[in-house]
Amino acid sequence: MFELILLAPVDQVETLSDALDALDALSVSVEDADARTPAEQALFGEPGMPPPKAGWERSRIASLFATEALAKDAASVLAAQDFFAGCRLVAVQAVADQDWVRLTQSQFTPVEITPEFWIVPTWHEPPAAAKQLIRLDPGLAFGTGTHPTTRMCLRWIAGQGAAKKQWGRVLDYGCGSGILAIGAAKFGAKAIDAVDIDEAAVESTRANAKANHVQLQAGLPDQAVGRYQTVLANILATPLKVLAPLLCAHVEKGGNLVLAGILARQADELKTAYQPFCQLDVQDEEDGWILMTARL
Repeated sequence: MFELILLAPVDQVETLSDALDALDALSVSVEDADARTPAEQALFGEPGMPPPKAGWERSRIASLFATEALAKDAASVLAAQDFFAGCRLVAVQAVADQDWVRLTQSQFTPVEITPEFWIVPTWHEPPAAAKQLIRLDPGLAFGTGTHPTTRMCLRWIAGQGAAKKQWGRVLDYGCGSGILAIGAAKFGAKAIDAVDIDEAAVESTRANAKANHVQLQAGLPDQAVGRYQTVLANILATPLKVLAPLLCAHVEKGGNLVLAGILARQADELKTAYQPFCQLDVQDEEDGWILMTARL
């Protein structure tokens, strides 16, 4: 495996990336050429906000090729193009062989939700202290237990189970990997609907539920019908504000609404958006993110 590394100004990155793809690059990645220097630039905005700019002033483009000849041929072809003006070839270099599967797996270890409740990838043995666990591998859908918003939701679910609360019907709205719905099932919920606008998330939820030996119904949002004792939504603040009437309409009287994906500074915005329907309160906080709940 050989890596072709280029430097490019912001207006040439997309063109070069497309050209590398056409030249049979196995992968193309782009990063700030000034990363970890005083000239480093933030590119991505806060959750729910647009990025401050389209790209870095100087980008490092790294592409992988199966052979050295292919990498050098690609470099020669690109250097001859008019659009390569302002770009620069940095290197064509060999990439050491690695066990990529094992390397990827090493980045995901068991995640503690409570001392007795853990998220455990399938290639790991459960911790000795784990009395309850969810088996979950990284995938295309959001929700592996590593993000604070997911952990806070799961802590709330575990607390309901520990208190032996009556679950009634449960709705996981924006289910991603299905981790919250699976967590509810592990702690005693029986009638669970998990919905998402992404069909890949729906399939991921079904597969993860099967792997964890729990029963739930996964589908697109139109599957959510009627009222639920518990409505869980771990999305982001902006869609949560838009969804306020819909989500509250799904909560039965005396039921629980549990919202996550909210930054601490967005608490008042959410309280205002939900004020016509319920009173939201901050239930948990971790790393600048908060969990908000209400009893309708």
